[in-house]
Amino acid sequence: MLGSTHGSLTTDSRRALVSACEEHASPVVHGRPAAAGELDVGGRPLHSEVPDLDRFFRPESVAVVGASDTEGRPGTGMTRQLLAWAERVGARIHPVHPTRRSVFGLPCVPSLADLPTQIDLAVLLVSDPLPLIEELGSAKVRFAVAFASGFAETGEQGAAAQARLAAAAERAGVRLLGPNTNLNAFEPFRDDLDGPAIALITQSGHQGRPVFALQELGVRLSHWAPTGNEADLETADFISYFAERPEVGAIACYIEGLKDGRSFLLAADRAARRGVPVVAVKVGRTETGARTAASHTGKLTGADDVVDAAMRQYGVIRVDGLDELQDTATLLARARTPCADGVVVYSISGGTGAHVADLATEAGLRLPVLSEARQAELHQWIPDYLNVANPVDNGGHPVGDWRGRKIIDSILDDPEVGVLICPVTGPFPPLSDRLVEDLAAAAEETDKLVCVVWGSPVGTESAYRETLLGSSRVVTFRTVANCLTAVRAHLDHHRSTHAYRSPFDEAPRTPSPSFRKAKALMRPGQQLSEHAAKQLLRAYGIRVPREQLVTSAAAAVRAAGLVGYPVVMKASGARIAHKTELGLVKVGLTSASQVRDAYRELTDIARYEGITLDGVLVCQMVERGVEMVVGIAHDKLFGPTVTAGLGGVLVEVLRDVAVRVPPFGEDQARAMLGELRGRPLLDGVRGRPPADVEALVEVVLRVQRMALELGDDIAELDINPLMVLPRGQGAVALDALAVCR
Repeated sequence: MLGSTHGSLTTDSRRALVSACEEHASPVVHGRPAAAGELDVGGRPLHSEVPDLDRFFRPESVAVVGASDTEGRPGTGMTRQLLAWAERVGARIHPVHPTRRSVFGLPCVPSLADLPTQIDLAVLLVSDPLPLIEELGSAKVRFAVAFASGFAETGEQGAAAQARLAAAAERAGVRLLGPNTNLNAFEPFRDDLDGPAIALITQSGHQGRPVFALQELGVRLSHWAPTGNEADLETADFISYFAERPEVGAIACYIEGLKDGRSFLLAADRAARRGVPVVAVKVGRTETGARTAASHTGKLTGADDVVDAAMRQYGVIRVDGLDELQDTATLLARARTPCADGVVVYSISGGTGAHVADLATEAGLRLPVLSEARQAELHQWIPDYLNVANPVDNGGHPVGDWRGRKIIDSILDDPEVGVLICPVTGPFPPLSDRLVEDLAAAAEETDKLVCVVWGSPVGTESAYRETLLGSSRVVTFRTVANCLTAVRAHLDHHRSTHAYRSPFDEAPRTPSPSFRKAKALMRPGQQLSEHAAKQLLRAYGIRVPREQLVTSAAAAVRAAGLVGYPVVMKASGARIAHKTELGLVKVGLTSASQVRDAYRELTDIARYEGITLDGVLVCQMVERGVEMVVGIAHDKLFGPTVTAGLGGVLVEVLRDVAVRVPPFGEDQARAMLGELRGRPLLDGVRGRPPADVEALVEVVLRVQRMALELGDDIAELDINPLMVLPRGQGAVALDALAVCR
């Protein structure tokens, strides 16, 4: 092993390091939210607040400010909708208008101060809600909905007006939904549907319509939160609230931009702790989508790769289309915890079964080969020449009689099978009718998941409309792709929920001794030299090569003798980013004359390029290993992020990196490495020995500690290359770049 003042930590000692400065913090019990008021090392909360929104969704008294019954005016339709909603749920509507005595036959008061009773919710049908906020506070109104547009979605002036609105609501103690929102929260929800419900959150009301329409297919919806511009109440608030509701089986979200990244992750963490799946469409995968979302809601969309990684890290299931949102949320709300992850494809046609089995395998689902005993049992009812190993092809005729149900029950009885997928490419009565009847009946008697893909483009058949949609246990899809996406999400969700450990449980509560050493090295607004950046790494126990900073050729020769030949020489200065391209790196120097010549050449190039040096580094040469990159970057939404991937001079070309949002633990550090296309390089290829993955994980965890503690001080950190040596020999940071905030 190369010499180092820090050595290599074992797993136990690494954990001890993470907790060494936490002895005064309250313990966090796995699987439970952190105690109220608990903060991380940066003073950030470690749990989400759960707002009491009961009176928002089920208010007893509602003031409609700007109420109207004049046909053709925008507020009239909204007033009428609220009246119809109030009649259904038993709420009392109180119209407020300065010039009207009555609205739709109800007595109308001129101002909020004239209301005869305590108000739970005020609906503001006015173009400028700001002047009303102070009145709402004086009247002790708990919630308000602002419909007006022209705020952050319009640009800087609108954003400033929205900030004033949010500040006024905070001063008044009023929780505000909007602005730029609508009345989706007060739609006519069906109350005749049973089972776990979907709670819906959308920033665009129109984009929630397809999910809301699921009620017509027998899928229960409990709530709809149209968050609009999120001046106050935001997506995170509703996720936290819905995660605590016993009737909610899944939360479906359409997100254009996140108001605050950490609040979102805290809410997602709460849902994950409680095992409530969150399914989200997040706009902004492309530059065009991000621009459009910003113009609509006026919020940051964030770098999409960071958003994607953060959602995965906290158990949020990201889908792309509204159709996927509908289908995945429906399955996750309805399906019970899987007892096995094996999937069987069962069909009438061998071609259909083979095609769907291929697609399922490509989607990452496991299709186990059924045992010989199970296949022999199936061949009692299915001709011997047909395949029943998985996929199972029944040939058609057995579906039409008593054998059909026997086949389904036999498949579901297999202990390796947790999901049965039956694609029906089109109606062919009476066989298709009998098939779905048997599937629906079997689904009622099993805890296993039964999915049917009804491929008919018509959708008016009684087998579909009555039998399949009439079943609360069969999950029915119209496309194979959506079925496979939903099944994969279902299995992944329960697998990850079972093993879920909150990343916030990993967060340090007090600064480490390393923090104080590193803080002294910070130079606000400046880029550190390589030498200074490596001192920063040393402060956090990250190994660097033996090296000395010298300012003369003679000193360079002496340093080379102490470091040991061969050596590497590099110019060191605060503004050098790409030394190799400038010729400021000399490798494999084996003699004093080469060292003297290299020193002169490096300093000459620096003078010619106008680069100020703090000296020349004479470094130990490290050759054997896998070049990786580990670093810190700042995301506008989530703050400091940690990146790990393949390093070296081609890092920008390869772009093989994974990212996480701190805090995270060892399991997530290992998961980052598992996401890399180049992960096999660490296992040893073409005769090379396996790399020291444990040491690499160590470095990732130390860097994330730096991100947590120095997040306000460091804008960027790149360790590239981090040479990961053969197993048991550690990892060495050969180069480093650090930019202070």
